[in-house]
Amino acid sequence: MNDASTGALLALLIFLIFLSAFFSSSETAMLSVNRFRLKHLKKKIRGAKRTSDLLERPDRLIGLILIGNNAVNILAALISGILFARWFGPEAGIWLTTALLTLIMLVFAEVTPKTLAALHPERLAFPYSIILSVLLHPFSPVFWLVIIVNWITNSIVRAFGVDPTSLNQEEISPDELRTVVDEAGQLIPDQHQDMLINILDLEKMTVDDIMVPRNEIIGLDLEDDIEDLTSAILKSDHTRLPVYQGDINKIIGTLHLRRVNRMMKAGGEQITKEAIKRFCRKPYFIPENTSLPVQLVNFQKNKHRMGFIVNEYGEVEGLATLDDLLEEIVGDYTTSVADEEQEVEQLSEKEYQILGSTNLRDLNKITHWNIPTDGPKTLSGFLVEELEVIPDGPVSYQHDNLRFETLEISEKLIEKCRAWRFKSAAPVEED
Repeated sequence: MNDASTGALLALLIFLIFLSAFFSSSETAMLSVNRFRLKHLKKKIRGAKRTSDLLERPDRLIGLILIGNNAVNILAALISGILFARWFGPEAGIWLTTALLTLIMLVFAEVTPKTLAALHPERLAFPYSIILSVLLHPFSPVFWLVIIVNWITNSIVRAFGVDPTSLNQEEISPDELRTVVDEAGQLIPDQHQDMLINILDLEKMTVDDIMVPRNEIIGLDLEDDIEDLTSAILKSDHTRLPVYQGDINKIIGTLHLRRVNRMMKAGGEQITKEAIKRFCRKPYFIPENTSLPVQLVNFQKNKHRMGFIVNEYGEVEGLATLDDLLEEIVGDYTTSVADEEQEVEQLSEKEYQILGSTNLRDLNKITHWNIPTDGPKTLSGFLVEELEVIPDGPVSYQHDNLRFETLEISEKLIEKCRAWRFKSAAPVEED
């Protein structure tokens, strides 16, 4: 090599720098490719298929790249040492080789190509996979050198209890998937993003979060007069009405108002208690704390749209409908005349007037507050639990940076209150 011309050595050095840049950028590009996107692209792009095949054995791929990169860098150092020794003398050439070659390799063979590869991994990884696949072919002499090196390194790695042949499968958690959906930007419409986020949130919710509490259930009590029952049926805003005998715990079934037409063909006198019982569908019961994904499947499997939530003692706690469950995914799509009084009324930018029966999850969505939902489900239940008593007069209470003032109180619950948020969470004594 000392007999080679200076021009030939300089050309070889430049070629080695480009070769080092190839190996450096290929390592970054291959390991920066999005694995989930790669699974999708490999079905229709050959470069993606080759890249995916190479990444199935990361130990061999990394071994090949590092062997090539180190061999090229060492050879470049030898050639540059000869050139600088010719130009500046043996002693000065050593120091200049160390300083200048380090700077050149960092800029042109490391930082720049790796930055480009990190910014555009697919553009580089797919064409690079052609060369890397050839080098890793069993008939390539480099392949057997990689096998030998990997056998040595894998033996060392296994000593630490790690399997070097297994690719670290990227399993995305629900929280990570939620972040991916949030950052999708214009790729997914806002409404669809909200629906996807809501589906992920279903795992954290139970039927208790969407149920209509037993004290708000509107149904038919067969102990009432037939005139009252007829009036309730004709004036009902619901398509299905629970039917019970005296107490909601004595459920007989669910009456679909479509079936009432059969009873009214010959006139209103056809509506009788016996007819109501006959046309009732057998009640469907749901154990409390059933998760919403499970209940969605159960609704579909059992062909029901309404179920009564029961506790461990068999007492009815409330009812849940398929519509309420679906609204947790797609948002409100039904209107109920029963909800004539607005649960959350915004009085100013930060101040609200809220009914005590308002569901805490719904309240958090509307106000963007963060009231805990792992305990009581309604605002009244939350305040009573915090106060540890049902107040007998107007009181104010502060939770973190939220201030509540009761407006209407009954013997059993807080009917209505006013609430607003403070900028700071300074502690305030209860009145």
